[in-house]
Amino acid sequence: MYKTVVIDYSPKADNMALKIEEKANEMLKEGFELITMSVTGTAKAILVFKSVI
Repeated sequence: MYKTVVIDYSPKADNMALKIEEKANEMLKEGFELITMSVTGTAKAILVFKSVI
């Protein structure tokens, strides 16, 4: 099972990295592992998670 999450507008790299890390840790607690991500031209990130259960 896969799940996709969009990280909202975050133009500064440090802030975006922190948001991605927080979301990855949150999703891991729910049984999902981050497998890939992409950053859009509008300073958003698309994270793809896979179920580890």
